[in-house]
Amino acid sequence: MPVPAPVPARASSPPVPESPGASTTSAASPPLGLFSCWRADIPASVVVFLVALPLCLGVALASGAPLLSGVVAGVVGGVVVGFASGSQLMVSGPAAGLTAIVIAGIGQAGSFARFLPAVVLGGVLQIVLGAARAGVIGYYFPSSVIKGMLAAIGLTLILKQVPHAVGYDADWEGDMAFIDPSGENTFGAIGTALQQVQFGAIVTALLGVALMVLWPRTPLAKVKLFPAPLAAVVLGVGLNELLGLVAPDLAIRGTHLVALPTEGLDAVVAQLTRPEWSALTDQTTWMLAATIGIVASLESLLSLEATNKLDPEKRDAPANRELFAQGLGNVVSGLAGGLPVTGVIVRSSANIDAGARTRLSAVLHALLLVVAVLFLASILNRIPLAALAAVLLVTGFKLSSPALWKSAWRLGWSHFLPFAITIIAILFTDLLKGIAFGLVVGVMFILAEHMRRPVLVKVSPPGAILTRYLLPQQVTFLSKASLARTLEAIPPGSRVEIDGRQTTRFDYDALEVLLEFREAARSRNIDYRLVGVPDAALTPAH
Repeated sequence: MPVPAPVPARASSPPVPESPGASTTSAASPPLGLFSCWRADIPASVVVFLVALPLCLGVALASGAPLLSGVVAGVVGGVVVGFASGSQLMVSGPAAGLTAIVIAGIGQAGSFARFLPAVVLGGVLQIVLGAARAGVIGYYFPSSVIKGMLAAIGLTLILKQVPHAVGYDADWEGDMAFIDPSGENTFGAIGTALQQVQFGAIVTALLGVALMVLWPRTPLAKVKLFPAPLAAVVLGVGLNELLGLVAPDLAIRGTHLVALPTEGLDAVVAQLTRPEWSALTDQTTWMLAATIGIVASLESLLSLEATNKLDPEKRDAPANRELFAQGLGNVVSGLAGGLPVTGVIVRSSANIDAGARTRLSAVLHALLLVVAVLFLASILNRIPLAALAAVLLVTGFKLSSPALWKSAWRLGWSHFLPFAITIIAILFTDLLKGIAFGLVVGVMFILAEHMRRPVLVKVSPPGAILTRYLLPQQVTFLSKASLARTLEAIPPGSRVEIDGRQTTRFDYDALEVLLEFREAARSRNIDYRLVGVPDAALTPAH
């Protein structure tokens, strides 16, 4: 495998200081007004709304929370976070990655109402982290791990949508975990689904995928107000209505359609859960708040980094401002009776794929959620999940395109292995665990490269009687192995000078190696001199 010359990592340069009021776009791109790209953003918002609607309901269902809490979080993620965030394209809302935390949290708190104060406090913690500029952590995730995360999410989307595409909806829409709540894994669910295929569902999904693939090659692609994903959903609804008239046995049944609550405004308001503030006296609430704040921040920073990479205009949204926006969103969501909010890469990638240009798309998709719950439930409940599966299947393929794999392979093992390990780990565990595995592998490559790098650099000309070695600016414990190898290779009878005058940091681990060399030099008849090396550190302990 060809290995190119090392490219400086993004993390090697300190990020530009930012604040919650920092610019929302990079210096290379002029700021865009909210309505400057409405022709692209309005249709994209409809696509994101169609994707987000079942995901909001599914995450709430899987979390053991009221269904409306997922919609509340989706609305807050679009409106509050959408306006406060510096990202033009990331869409926030309830995330599948937090379902396990929410389930456990509700159980520990005793009720959803007693869980909500932890969501509010978690948001306050995120605001504090943003003010403390903790968003810098997002710059230290290797590119290979972020790209692996995108590819893994794409593959997971494909695997998770296959059952919905064939009419098997035992798993909730939006689940990304390898093991389902029923105990069945992703591959087992596909096997079960293929034994229970619904003709109407599979035809709807196949035609939807075909339409989206062929759409850019037709004149219809020029109609920006009617993007391909929206066309696929409309086709799915029309096809199912037609089957209901001419072949009712083949039509998709109600259990495989969008299931939006049909209550009116008064009933919806009555269902909103209010926080039970007496939970603040419980230590469990504060522990849950810390967990929500930290995990939601990590997931949002990872989603922001991935969204920045997917952005066609390569705008670099400020990470500290994102923490502030996500924290504000969680405070409002908790107060309004909603689930915790994070940046969500599935919705963000669907947003980008649909052609969005600014944050207007995220804001409008949230307003559409409100309209849907209050006025359009009976109409939207006609959408087959197979039609939405078609949209997510195409989105998943684009996230894990063959070009991404080829690019990772060409960059060499140090890039490809963390990329591949991240993918495998996410597929078989979950997002954060998979990222941790990939990060460990990436760090191992860095450590291995550091240990191979020579610490002592020979600066004397060939044939000189005295051989001079120069120490680098920092001699840490990571330099220990390389330093020991170089000193052991010095021939007996040599005259050596080791110059540490340019070194600003000496770790005692490395200085111990110099101490051992001083003892061994006598038996090897090596005439040595240490210059600029602290003598006190080389004194053996008694």
